[in-house]
Amino acid sequence: MSNTAKWVLGIFAGLFVLGCFFFLFLISVFLFGTEDDDTIATGGERVAVVELNEPILSSHEIVRQFKKYRENNSIKAIVFRVESPGGGVSASQEIYEEVKKTRDGGKPVVVSMGSVAASGGYYVACGANKIFANPGTLTGSIGAILQFLHYNELMNKIGVDASTIKTGKFKDTGSPFRKTTEEEKKYLDLVLADVYDQFVSTVVTERKLKRKFVEQYADGRIFTGRQALEYGFVDSLGTMEDAVSLAAKLGGISGKPKVVKEYKRRTFLERMLGVTATDITGLRNELFHQPVLQYKFTSPY
Repeated sequence: MSNTAKWVLGIFAGLFVLGCFFFLFLISVFLFGTEDDDTIATGGERVAVVELNEPILSSHEIVRQFKKYRENNSIKAIVFRVESPGGGVSASQEIYEEVKKTRDGGKPVVVSMGSVAASGGYYVACGANKIFANPGTLTGSIGAILQFLHYNELMNKIGVDASTIKTGKFKDTGSPFRKTTEEEKKYLDLVLADVYDQFVSTVVTERKLKRKFVEQYADGRIFTGRQALEYGFVDSLGTMEDAVSLAAKLGGISGKPKVVKEYKRRTFLERMLGVTATDITGLRNELFHQPVLQYKFTSPY
């Protein structure tokens, strides 16, 4: 083989290897993408924004962000943007406790409610220094709910049976394979009454309202932001910008504050489809991993 042929083969081999590396790089970017975080400088005074834009299935991400910003001295206040119908009881309580811990630790927290901040979405807001709502925000829905699906009639129609071996009469309460008994309903009523009482007690304490007054509205009903202000469940009507301005003032920042928040860079594939991996995961969790015991506003749409 001539030297020229060897050179040509070598060039083609090199281009092939580079092409393979480039292809693998594109695959990694298109399918997996990268996650970006805000870069917080050690100097300067800033307001951080934490966003809750989905049903509350887990507290991990929100708690992590609050902890990070609470421990950073360049962050003087936090705006908590809530756009959620609520969700799991324990997850809502964990987020509320983290908000309260941040507030009580001396770092102001101001809630800005979006179109819906109801049930658990209202619960998590109660730990803040101040709560802003838009006049048309749907909030309230103070209460708790237990929901079960039952497949027993469908199973009977298609000839499928199920057996359960249990150690106590209440061990399979809520089983989808049979109807709930009257005794189980009474038992579940006690559970529901307890978590309901926890919700009401939190609102009474945080909003400094009389218990009898709160109980008048704690029947699952929703209010508009304007009604919530009239009843004393929020502090002011205002936009996200209003919440940022107040947070800066409470944090001792003069002038227009710098705002930081976390964001995730969307991959090419996600941009093409118009959804993110978080959207897909959230849909899966909504369908298959819903907590049974919930502080959640069940909207008709």
